[in-house]
Amino acid sequence: MSKWFYMNGLVLLWVVGKFILDDTPISSQVPMLFGLFGLVFLLFNWTRHAVFSTIRNAPEREVKIKFANMSKKVMPFHRWTGTTALLFIIIHFLLITNRYSGFYFQNIKMATGGLAAIVLLLMVTSGWVRLVHPTVKMRKIHLFLGFSLFFTVVFHLIL
Repeated sequence: MSKWFYMNGLVLLWVVGKFILDDTPISSQVPMLFGLFGLVFLLFNWTRHAVFSTIRNAPEREVKIKFANMSKKVMPFHRWTGTTALLFIIIHFLLITNRYSGFYFQNIKMATGGLAAIVLLLMVTSGWVRLVHPTVKMRKIHLFLGFSLFFTVVFHLIL
């Protein structure tokens, strides 16, 4: 398996653990729950990158075929999964800004979350553009946005 698969798993386990061990009232956790759902959909899509890395690096042909067939079955849902992640994150954003009476760039957590939301919006947009106009340049932009999104989300979660 690719290192990305393990990193995705660690991020997911860390966030779920953080959410479960949080001692705030359930009503205050609703915005975080939408963020968690968005993260799950986002990591599901990003795991496809881990599958492609495994396909490229696997020495056995049978492993490559197995992962390629698995990825082929998931591909029709890829754009919709990313769009669903964006919708959950938008709801998360709206609930958080409502709870704190606005968006504050001075708050590093909000700033990194806002940056991650912008990158996610660009990511989803580039994914849908690739459906209509698939080019190598657009594929590279989409992949760069994927890396950027992963790291901005991790920074948002850490801070």
